[in-house]
Amino acid sequence: MLSLRQIDKLYTPPRQAPVCLARALDLEVPTGHTVALLGRSGCGKSTLLKMVAGLEPLDAGSVWFNGLDITLWPPEKRRFAMMFQDFALFAHLNVIDNVTFALIEQKMSKAQAREQALQMLEKFDLTPHAYARVTTLSGGEQQRVALARALISQPQLLLLDEPFSALDAELTTSLRQEFMAHIAQANITTLLVTHDENEARAMASTGYRLASGVLTPIW
Repeated sequence: MLSLRQIDKLYTPPRQAPVCLARALDLEVPTGHTVALLGRSGCGKSTLLKMVAGLEPLDAGSVWFNGLDITLWPPEKRRFAMMFQDFALFAHLNVIDNVTFALIEQKMSKAQAREQALQMLEKFDLTPHAYARVTTLSGGEQQRVALARALISQPQLLLLDEPFSALDAELTTSLRQEFMAHIAQANITTLLVTHDENEARAMASTGYRLASGVLTPIW
């Protein structure tokens, strides 16, 4: 279970007054569940994800996972996976090398990593594109590659930052169902950031709205 306890975070834009992104913020994401965070642009949703991932420092409070205080742990020790709205794929690599990247970083042999990647690509119907540059794929295919890359390292927590915002509505609907099926199959605890309440309700068992640093339950 992910637990955020009394998180404080201020952001000071250039030549402007500080903005409160989190004020004594508490949040729990039960194991195997998906929780959604909604809110207007700039309210701090993505920053909150980065604090959970260890990519952004907290001003106060702590981050706990499965009973351990991980506030000071570096990102690589947390074994969390984060998907960004722009996919964040490596344009100079082909599909299979994008998917194996995390495994290679974990010192797995290239042959073993590629074997696991091919199995993952088959689940996502991406086998025919294994050796294609990711820049030649459609938006939906690139999003599948991004999720395959996130799941292959068997992360303890999946952080989704507006995962479908770059896609058209029809593709978003089909991919949403596909993502939910893969996440459920892997039984991964997931924190979803989105501006779309319909998307949040379709994917998450619990939803909160973030405004002025405070989380308010929606359902």
